[in-house]
Amino acid sequence: MKPPFQEALGIIQQLKQHGYDAYFVGGAVRDLLLGRPIGDVDIATSALPEDVMAIFPKTIDVGSKHGTVVVVHKGKAYEVTTFRTDGDYEDYRRPESVTFVRSLEEDLKRRDFTMNAIAMDEYGAIIDPFGGREAIRRRIIRTVGEAEKRFREDALRMMRAVRFVSQLGFALAPDTEQAIVQNAPLLARISVERMTMEMEKLLGGPFAARALPLLAETGLNAYLPGLAGKEKQLRLAAAYRWPWLAAREERWALLCHALGVQESRPFLRAWKLSNKVVDEAGAILTALADIPRPEAWTNEQLFSAGLERALSVETVRAAFTGAPPGPWHEKLRRRFASLPIKTKGELAVNGKDVIEWVGKPAGPWVKEALDAIWRAVVNGEVENEKERIYAWLMERNRTREKNC
Repeated sequence: MKPPFQEALGIIQQLKQHGYDAYFVGGAVRDLLLGRPIGDVDIATSALPEDVMAIFPKTIDVGSKHGTVVVVHKGKAYEVTTFRTDGDYEDYRRPESVTFVRSLEEDLKRRDFTMNAIAMDEYGAIIDPFGGREAIRRRIIRTVGEAEKRFREDALRMMRAVRFVSQLGFALAPDTEQAIVQNAPLLARISVERMTMEMEKLLGGPFAARALPLLAETGLNAYLPGLAGKEKQLRLAAAYRWPWLAAREERWALLCHALGVQESRPFLRAWKLSNKVVDEAGAILTALADIPRPEAWTNEQLFSAGLERALSVETVRAAFTGAPPGPWHEKLRRRFASLPIKTKGELAVNGKDVIEWVGKPAGPWVKEALDAIWRAVVNGEVENEKERIYAWLMERNRTREKNC
C-alpha cells in the first residue's frame, strides 16, 4: 500500500476494531489507479459522527450534520465521513438533508462520476460497484446512474466534468455530454465563487486545450462570467500551450487574450478574483500590448516590470505564439542582471535628498524627479552615486529653466 494510504491506515484499523466498516474513497483511490500523485486521502465509514469523535482523541467537527469529521492522526488531518444518502436538492447544489446508512454501495451511489465512486479496503482490495475502473481504463468520464439526475442534484458537477477533462485528458461519455447540453442553464444557479474554483483547476490542467472548447460545445460558456458569445474564441484557444503557464495570473491573462477581452479588470472582477490576481494579470496584458516582440523590451520597461513579471509576460506570449519561452527568458535574465539597479530602493538618493537639493516644499514634483533619476540611472545616463546624481539633477533643472 502506497505511503499516503499507509499513513492513514491506522484510522481504518481503529474503526474496524470498534466494529465499524471503513474504506478509503474518492479521488485518492482514483488517482492510485491512474498512477497519478495522490492528494488528500478521505475515508468513509459506517460509524456515525459521534462514534468517530468518541473513538479518536483529536477530532474537528467540520460538518457532522452531513456526516464529516476531521480526524487528526499522526499529525495529519483526514476527513472521515459516515456512509450516507442525500435527500432532495432544492438549490441544484446541496442536499436538503442527508440520511446515514450502513451500506458502502449506497454511499458510493450518490457520488458524481464512476471513476470517483471507487473504494479500497485496508488490504488494498478495490470495491467498484459502478464500473469506475472500466471508465478509467477507457478514459471516460461517466456519471453514476442517470446523468440528468446527477446534474440536477448538483449543477456544479457539469463544470467538474469538463474540469476533469482538463486534468485527466479523458473524454465525456456521450450520455454525460448530452445531459450537460440539456442542463447547462442550471449553472446560472451556482455561485460565481464555486464556478471560479472549477475554472481555475480547468485552466491549470495539462489538457486545458481540450476542455476550453468543450465549454462552448456544451453551452456552459453562456452561463460563465464574460464567456457568453465567445464560442469561436474558446475553440481557437485549443491551439494555445496552456501547460506552459505555471501561475494563476498567467492563465487568466492568457484567457483574456484568447477571448479578446479589451478591459481585463471588469472581466476578472466578474470572476471575483483577488486584487492580486486582477492587478498582475492586467499588468501582464498591458506589457504584452506595449511590448510587441520579446526583443522590444527597453531597460526602463524591464526595470519597471521586474524580472518575474517580465518572465511571465514572455511565458504568456510564448503560450499563444507557440515559440518556446526558454531562450527569451535567458536573455531577459542576463539583461536584468546587467541593470545598474534592480529596484527603486537601490537608488543612492531619496526624496529627502531631492527636497534638500532643490530647496522647494514637498509635492508631486519629488516623485517626478525621482522617476527621472531612476530612468537616467537605468539607461546609463548617470552613475548611481549621490554626488553624480546631484550634479545630473542640477544640470537637468538648469536646462529646463532655461528652456521655459
